[in-house]
Amino acid sequence: MIRAIAAIDDKRGLATDAGIPWDIPADVAHERQLTKGGNMLMGLATYKEFDTAPSDRQWYVLTDVDEPLKPGFHAVTDLAAFMVQPPKDLWLFGGAGVFAQTISAADELCLTRIQGDFHCTKFFPEFEADFELTTQEPWQTQNNQTFRFETWTRKKS
Repeated sequence: MIRAIAAIDDKRGLATDAGIPWDIPADVAHERQLTKGGNMLMGLATYKEFDTAPSDRQWYVLTDVDEPLKPGFHAVTDLAAFMVQPPKDLWLFGGAGVFAQTISAADELCLTRIQGDFHCTKFFPEFEADFELTTQEPWQTQNNQTFRFETWTRKKS
């Protein structure tokens, strides 16, 4: 199964040029719990936010830069070839470019919906036409930010 996992604001915003504009520890814990043991695909900018590779997942980095990656990260230089036979239990982890290039392959979206407009400059692609909301948890608030967890499943054609 291929799943995307992301936190987005009311305008599908993922981040600003300075990074993620919210601080929601429950979202981080939720992401870690869902993706534990999975295979994670991220872009180079997202990779650069990591000092080390968390050991309970396999980490793949979409990159066209010809330089060695930090230990525990594996370069993906040909996304099309990678997606022909993706690893089992693949999580699309971001950023915006990776989501835009791979959402058509996703079976499921695990989204944290954050109320408000955070004036983001990076956005999650439009998805509502191709996916249906299958579960949503009640709204909750942490650090003065209101959010809920949602699961969207690809519509059957």
